[in-house]
Amino acid sequence: MKNLSIIEEFVLLGLSDDPDIQTLLFVLFLGMYFLTLMGNLTMILVIRADSHLCMPMYVFLGHLSFLDMCHSSVTMPKMLQNFLSQKKTISVWGCIMQSFFFTLSGGTESCLLSAMAYDRYAAICHPLLYTVIMNIPLYTAMVSAAWVMGFLNSLVNNLCIQNLQFCGPNIISHFSCELPSLFPLSCTDTTANTILLAGSTAFLGLLTLPLILFSYSKIIFAILSISSSKNQGKAFSTCSSHLTVVLLFYGTALFRYISPSSGSVLERVVSIQYGVITSLINPLIYSFKNQEVKAALQRMLRQQIWVSG
Repeated sequence: MKNLSIIEEFVLLGLSDDPDIQTLLFVLFLGMYFLTLMGNLTMILVIRADSHLCMPMYVFLGHLSFLDMCHSSVTMPKMLQNFLSQKKTISVWGCIMQSFFFTLSGGTESCLLSAMAYDRYAAICHPLLYTVIMNIPLYTAMVSAAWVMGFLNSLVNNLCIQNLQFCGPNIISHFSCELPSLFPLSCTDTTANTILLAGSTAFLGLLTLPLILFSYSKIIFAILSISSSKNQGKAFSTCSSHLTVVLLFYGTALFRYISPSSGSVLERVVSIQYGVITSLINPLIYSFKNQEVKAALQRMLRQQIWVSG
């Protein structure tokens, strides 16, 4: 880290410099962070505690909930602290570590969403062969591959930052440390880093997004063949909500990491979408709308009431 010792800390401008607005934002994002942690932690506990939720889908959901907790916890505590602090600084080492774990959790989640889409395709389009297709070795390999891909993507990009020198300015026009925001602050050439980040992001997108689109297109055709309009409407509602969340996550993340950083308000709004909002609504979209999850949650609550009584 010798090359990074020229500047010892960065300044995060955040979302606003108005004290009153910062107080309102603190309350808003604190509530969102609390709901994110509670929703995802509840999902993990329900899946771990209920023996009925042993299908591959719930293994994926458990990992997704853990990733969403990590993804939001990488940036939101520091953002909340800065809302109430006059000194909105972060050390260079802390900034790089935040960038590493944010990229790790985001990349892993994109791969996991692809695996989950294929799982839904197998369950809906080939229900009789589901247990054969989604066997234990396959879904274990898919989960492991998601974590490995996310780790390698983050490791390669963040290791290359060590070749950069930061000698001023040290102001980041953002609420968190992300690689696109760090490159403009370097006083050395960042062309190779920019190409590497855009290339690795595009590679992850091209590796995972086509499988998602293929899976959901097959699911939609399968739904159209359902004779009951009530069941068809329910299936369309679930499918469309899943696909909307996935496309919003992918669209905003690809826009942020492939396009050059400008420090605009739009970039911060986009980052809130894939860094905060997605982690908040994933438990609602993927889990609490699921009848088996709701039944498992009710069983767990009844058991807790019985034990406490």
